[in-house]
Amino acid sequence: MQEAQTSTKVSLDNSKIKMAIRAGIPLSITTYTLPHEMSEYMEQVLSSFLAELGQEHMGTYLKYCLNELVTNAKKANTKRIYFKEKKLNLFDDLDYEKGMLTFKEETLNNIRYYLGLQKQSGLYVKLILQTRNNRIKIEVRNNSELTFREYKRMHDKLSRAQQYTSVDQAMNQIIDQSEGAGLGIIIMILMLEKIGLTEENFQILSENGETITRIILPINEKTQRELNTASHEFIKLIDEIPQFPESIMKINRLINDSNSKMSEIAMAISSDVSLTTDLLRLVNSVTFALASPCRSIADAVKLVGIKGIKNMLLSVGSIKQLDGLGGSSQTQKALWTHAYKVAFYAYNLARNFCPGDKEIIDDSYICGLLHDMGKLVFSTAHQDFLESVKEMSRQRNISTDIFEKLLAGVNHSEVGALIAEKWNFPDIIITVIRHHHEPDMASPATKKLTSLVYLADMLTHYETHEVDYYQFDLDVLRIFGIGSEKQLKKISDKLVSAFKE
Repeated sequence: MQEAQTSTKVSLDNSKIKMAIRAGIPLSITTYTLPHEMSEYMEQVLSSFLAELGQEHMGTYLKYCLNELVTNAKKANTKRIYFKEKKLNLFDDLDYEKGMLTFKEETLNNIRYYLGLQKQSGLYVKLILQTRNNRIKIEVRNNSELTFREYKRMHDKLSRAQQYTSVDQAMNQIIDQSEGAGLGIIIMILMLEKIGLTEENFQILSENGETITRIILPINEKTQRELNTASHEFIKLIDEIPQFPESIMKINRLINDSNSKMSEIAMAISSDVSLTTDLLRLVNSVTFALASPCRSIADAVKLVGIKGIKNMLLSVGSIKQLDGLGGSSQTQKALWTHAYKVAFYAYNLARNFCPGDKEIIDDSYICGLLHDMGKLVFSTAHQDFLESVKEMSRQRNISTDIFEKLLAGVNHSEVGALIAEKWNFPDIIITVIRHHHEPDMASPATKKLTSLVYLADMLTHYETHEVDYYQFDLDVLRIFGIGSEKQLKKISDKLVSAFKE
């Protein structure tokens, strides 16, 4: 989000914070003048972010660090404007010394004027929060690239921080405060040390015209241990989920047999009236855009191929199994609607971006349909099953909060992958389910399909304004040659329109 008017109080949207955490996507807040209301809002978002991750114990220390970093970023932007107004070269040593003699006093006495110029020039301060792979990333960015002198000063302060063992000791020393940043940075490092971190968890770099200060935090071991325990115990309870329908597994064994004839496969499917009906309905859906209706299984096999039929059978079987568990019809309907939309988007993206890769096209629909299988299991699970999970939590002394996070979808990718393994699904489907929120973790052989399903999933959230363009993984956008929001919006509009038809 960006600031509107400095007098406007920004409301906190916890749903966006929760979604960003569960999908591993970044949250970003941009400000040009950093009014008091925006500083408060940033602190609120950080607090909510940490609370959702069970890391509240870091709050006090990280709020100080956040305030220090955003204040320094704003000050760096103001410095650029001040030097420009004074017609001084920030990168020239003599001009730098001359400018810094009056910078602090003159800007403080006329701060509104300089902040106004800052906003007109588009100089921003941006906070980015993200959690992935059991790490929390807190970044403050501003589009004023560090000079060599500033970079050296910052690292000198970081080195000096190692000399002190407490904040009191640091404050009692004579520290050069000509730019007002020295003491603050040292205290910040000491704050990080109080939560078990070192200067290695703090990074300063300049790239693409931005100065980036970054704090990388491991998620609290106790929280992670409880989540892992809850997940592993839940995995044991997966045995209560029924095995995949034997009728479908029998047909799949026939499909996997190289000696099987197409006519035998078609006959085996046709002998099951309910399965035949479901399969023909899927083949004739708008997703596959057949030129003319398919009226027999024999024709379906010819049109979509053996692998296409196999994946469709797995899709039909999964829907039947998960629907058979019961659960909240409203939640279930919303998740299935999302699943069908992601499947439709994934298949159509595959046809457009990977026209020569039949493997990806064949697998795209089922991977899109089942990407959130872990969520579907929880939403469709009957009450007895949920009570079993609760009882397991009590026996293991796992907090109610951890249990609620598990039910809300934390680790749903892993849970879904484990169910797919239980049902003996192909490795490619299991991998995509497991890594659809983090395609960079997929193997090279499966990365493109995983990235495609990630893109399809994100596009469904983009069209409803749940995510913004900046939250898309840049590597994924590069894979498919998407270089601007205008291009992404065009793709989104086409898919939305096609799905409605």
